[in-house]
Amino acid sequence: MSDTELTVTLSGGSTADARAVVRALEPAFGSARELPDDQNATVHTATFDSGTADRPTAGAQGTADHLSAPVTVTVQGTPQAVEKASSTLAQTFATHDQGAASGDQERERQLILEP
Repeated sequence: MSDTELTVTLSGGSTADARAVVRALEPAFGSARELPDDQNATVHTATFDSGTADRPTAGAQGTADHLSAPVTVTVQGTPQAVEKASSTLAQTFATHDQGAASGDQERERQLILEP
């Protein structure tokens, strides 16, 4: 994993919900490699390659679609990227932090986003 990569894993909700979460992260991380599109998937993933240092999160609030169901989101990357993603999602959705795990050079955090 590069120092600017963020991986997002989403479960619960629909494909549209997964896309809404990915779109909410775009102001902070740029475009994901690809949007979730498999209507039959129960878990969706998205990866962002862009850096986070020069992208503001202001304006992200309220720009995402509403969720149809609770979505469990796991964000994994550098500590800075995970904190930026967590903050961005908390500005956009009702968020419940389910905990974090840290390694030598990366961090993982799980959040539940409410509709």
